[in-house]
Amino acid sequence: MRILHLVNSLDPGGMENGVCNIAAGLEARGMETHVACLERTGAFSARVPGANRIHVLHKAGGFSLRASWNLARLLRKLRPAVLHTHNLGPLIYASVATVGGRTARILHGEHSQLAPWELEPRRIRQRQRLYRACREIHTVSREQVAELGSLGFPESKIFAIPNGVDTARFSPGSQEKAALALDIPGSAPVIGLVGRFGPFKRHDALIAALPAIRTAFRDARLLLVGGGGSEEKRIRELAAGNPGICITGFRSDPESCYRAMDLLVVPSINEGMSNAVLEAMACGIAVLANTGCGHEEIIIPGENGHIAPLANPEDIAHHIIEMLNDRERLSILGENARKTVQNRFSIETMLNAYEQTYRRIAA
Repeated sequence: MRILHLVNSLDPGGMENGVCNIAAGLEARGMETHVACLERTGAFSARVPGANRIHVLHKAGGFSLRASWNLARLLRKLRPAVLHTHNLGPLIYASVATVGGRTARILHGEHSQLAPWELEPRRIRQRQRLYRACREIHTVSREQVAELGSLGFPESKIFAIPNGVDTARFSPGSQEKAALALDIPGSAPVIGLVGRFGPFKRHDALIAALPAIRTAFRDARLLLVGGGGSEEKRIRELAAGNPGICITGFRSDPESCYRAMDLLVVPSINEGMSNAVLEAMACGIAVLANTGCGHEEIIIPGENGHIAPLANPEDIAHHIIEMLNDRERLSILGENARKTVQNRFSIETMLNAYEQTYRRIAA
């Protein structure tokens, strides 16, 4: 069975990571994965198994008829059983290239909650038209399903496939050794944030909380892992010269960064289901997450992590200090967090769901 994914690019990111995990995991199950990138390839391209399975559609600025034509030609060549689109942009091009879903079976994926601009009436109407081209629509959390249903989208076609994590790769390790490898003193409390520098991640709010945290814990460090995104330059400027902040840039081994942390903080206001949360938990790291964003489907406060309204730097600092003050409790939360991921969010569980979905749509 041949599956064609359609994405903007394979630059590092949560959704892109998921596509690569699906491609690699389903290869052994007789599914040949190809990825069409609207704009460019990206650092994750090497993770897609097989030669010559990455295809660039050469989308220029604005809407590109050339990219639509290139996708239609690629579909005629590959004849995939399922065309799997990811987020709104790729769905627009898939709808045009397939004449509204008539020449290919489209499975569409929504990987985060809708942004404010996507809630405008004309944008809602656009999505409603595009969804008619899809056989089915999946999200990565039940919260997203409820959101789309509340906006009048066809609930009968929408379901959730939660993200999954490779718990063999993302596993506990020596915190002191991992911290020292990042030039962080082994005894320093380490707070982490992992992800692209996008406006909804709120790196700036966490940086603003750091002075209060370092008043309580003088040697505390803030570890920012990831690269790219519209806010990267501004966040690097905010962090410049601050000895309490370490920015790693993109890392192909994020598991080594999670292991250096005492606590992962996720102040995001827009997620579907955070891969960073699941990866950190798989590494035995406790998580402090903002309300919403699918976090309630993963974290049970007081049992395997903590969820709180992280509306401003003062709230963020308060909850971080409270959690760092009880290291023994942090350790217990981390142990329970790993068990949660092993039992409910393993990569095998995710792969089973995608395989069943692909076979159902292709039948």
